[in-house]
Amino acid sequence: MTVDQISSVADRPGPAARSGRARAAERPRTSMAARRHRAFYMFTSPWIIGFALLTITPMAYALWLSFTTYDGISPNWHYVGLGNYRELMGDTATWNALGRAGLFAALSVPLSIVAGLALAVLVNRPVKGRGLFRTLLYLPAVVPPVGAGIAFKNLFDQNSGAANGVLTFFGFDAIGWLADPYARYVLVMTVLWAAGNIMIISLAGLQDVPRELHEAARIDGASAWRTFRSITVPLLSPVLLFQTVTGVIASVQTIMPMLLAPLSTTGGLTTIPQSNYTYMIHVFSEYFALGRYGYASALLWVLFVLILIATGLIFRFTSGVVFYNVDPEAKK
Repeated sequence: MTVDQISSVADRPGPAARSGRARAAERPRTSMAARRHRAFYMFTSPWIIGFALLTITPMAYALWLSFTTYDGISPNWHYVGLGNYRELMGDTATWNALGRAGLFAALSVPLSIVAGLALAVLVNRPVKGRGLFRTLLYLPAVVPPVGAGIAFKNLFDQNSGAANGVLTFFGFDAIGWLADPYARYVLVMTVLWAAGNIMIISLAGLQDVPRELHEAARIDGASAWRTFRSITVPLLSPVLLFQTVTGVIASVQTIMPMLLAPLSTTGGLTTIPQSNYTYMIHVFSEYFALGRYGYASALLWVLFVLILIATGLIFRFTSGVVFYNVDPEAKK
């Protein structure tokens, strides 16, 4: 072995030195990943803490209440186990209220989606002043529910409402809009009036549809309706699915319009029309009118489970008709 070979062997780092360099090279990457994890949890910690304190904790407390007879005031409460759940299973008023909530969802959700999509198609056309039209059509969606409920109550009041004023002007009899059986349809109109949220989401989906597909369909001689039905709607199916799920969840929990537009009786009392006595009104009555906190908590947990089941069924039965530009399974 020559002198140069001996010096090169001597200068070559040993196994310990090589492992040390490898650890030093890995340390910056490890610290970078740790810093990213810390940054992620730091920025999401306000939401995580709020979700734990304002959502998980109340839900757990309501679950515990559902096994008791607590009334919100008296310290004398009893643990009844599944007694509240057995009671609601045989409560006819509960299931009737749930059926009315389901009927309201079946009426309001499809009509809201169709109305929002129709408005989105109109304001998506290249017309002068469409920004103003978009703003005006979206304004009702930002009106607080309290203001919207009071406005519709005054609009459809049997004695002084503008709706009956128009009817009497043309010689028709006044209608008790806030009484059965019309109260349900007034409530649906209240929901349709605020279809601006659905319009904005549908408009965003429409603007994401590739123009090349519409141009190719036009070249092939497809009509505007055929293009809309065969190209636009399939590409909007994820948006429509989102609106369906969120609409069903929101509709079965609707309570404010029912409370703000009751029917005034001659005795000075106010009652809610039977057609608008939905599930959440029943829960409100059990909580605050009857003071049955345990039973009302059981009602809410049953509603939570039913919403989960309904959402799963919607995803199950729409899996074959929802078109994704990117296959969700391909991302995994």
